[in-house]
Amino acid sequence: MKKIISLILVSALGGALTLGTYLVFFDKSDDIPITNNNIPVVIPTSYDQRNLVSANIDFTDIAEKTIHAVVHVKNVSTASSNPLYEFFYGQSEQKGQMVVGTGSGVIISPDGYIITNNHVINGAKKIEVTLNNKTTYEAEIIGFDKSSDIALLKINANELPFLPFGDSNNLRVGEWVLAVGNPYNLTSTVTAGIVSAKARDINMLGNSNRIESFIQTDAAVNPGNSGGALVNTRGELIGINTAISSQTGSYVGYSFAVPSNISKKVIEDILEFGNVQRAYLGINFDDLNSEKAEKYGVSSSQGVIITRVIEQGAAYEAGLKDKDIIVKIDNVAINKFSDLQGFLGSKRPGDQIKVTIIRDEENREFDVKLKNQFGKVAFGKSDYSSYYFGELAAMPEKDANKHNINYGVKIINLTNHTLKQKYGIKNGDYILAVEDQKVKNEEEVENLLRVYQNKEYINVLILKQNGTYGYIRLTE
Repeated sequence: MKKIISLILVSALGGALTLGTYLVFFDKSDDIPITNNNIPVVIPTSYDQRNLVSANIDFTDIAEKTIHAVVHVKNVSTASSNPLYEFFYGQSEQKGQMVVGTGSGVIISPDGYIITNNHVINGAKKIEVTLNNKTTYEAEIIGFDKSSDIALLKINANELPFLPFGDSNNLRVGEWVLAVGNPYNLTSTVTAGIVSAKARDINMLGNSNRIESFIQTDAAVNPGNSGGALVNTRGELIGINTAISSQTGSYVGYSFAVPSNISKKVIEDILEFGNVQRAYLGINFDDLNSEKAEKYGVSSSQGVIITRVIEQGAAYEAGLKDKDIIVKIDNVAINKFSDLQGFLGSKRPGDQIKVTIIRDEENREFDVKLKNQFGKVAFGKSDYSSYYFGELAAMPEKDANKHNINYGVKIINLTNHTLKQKYGIKNGDYILAVEDQKVKNEEEVENLLRVYQNKEYINVLILKQNGTYGYIRLTE
């Protein structure tokens, strides 16, 4: 027994000595870095239920209301082969290939007005609209605006469910939104996300007249969602889903919508004036950052700097100057040009705004009355035709007989010297058509130029005095 106890004591003493020696000479754990990347880093986390906002959000009522106001839009068009041939000789007997495109739209009034994207209905020969209850109508195009990619349709129906417009200026980054549409012909699809950013310019429309100040969200949007609704948690229409950022053609995390304030103003203009009344400040500009702030010799790296004030424009009359930095309009912060562009896209000529600028390191406010591109509050009878060409007159009878045509408008005094230098246009030449629509007088030329003002360029068919025909492209 004594031997066993002695053995245990010796073993315990030996173990203690071994452990002590290890601790003194070998244990340097404080100096050994952890290199195993599979070991998670522990970060303190709050599990306070008061911060879990989404736990109390219920989208069911909003979704139920919205899906009945969102429609399926079918665009039936044909691909023509030779538009110049068809213009002169009529449409050939051989029909072009039929093309069917689909998208979405939003009912905005009980009597059948529907807002959608212009690219959804572009080139349509026939448009069919199917409601959520499977009822189908043929739709009429009331108007469209390519620069904002907004179009207005009308169906012959009443007492329809519709969505009211919300104020997109009040939308906040991080706010919950729903996207409702018909992706891949999957009707009445609802997805949820948050507002990821505002006033995004993604250069989708690809021309200088575009208005891009998109709402960016992470609500899933796919082909077929175009023209559908983006709604807030109050069930208000705050955007028209328009585009996705993707290299595959499918949703990868970002989608973009035209803000409701822009789309609402566009359709109001279409209904009241027949075209969009664009408001201008009358400036040339540049977006600021640190590098450009140094270039222009200013201290601010945010805002829009005025590089030139155009005479007779709105900014000129209000007293704005070169190197003024626009930082706010009314209550909207202006950090970049897309902020400014988005704000002006919701205004029209004649509207009064308050512009806050930085000048000589001080904030100043100016009252500005917006104008159109011609420096006017209201359009004149021949603003567009005078701007692009000059003085025009109906085709004289002797000229019509000479060229064996019964339409056309004669250029009496060409004031656009670019047309002379670029295309060789002269006094006495004739305008035959604008965007393949034949014209007979100055009023028809004016109206067509006004309708197509927001295109990247306007195609005009010209007959020269020597009898040759040719298309020219009008740009600003």
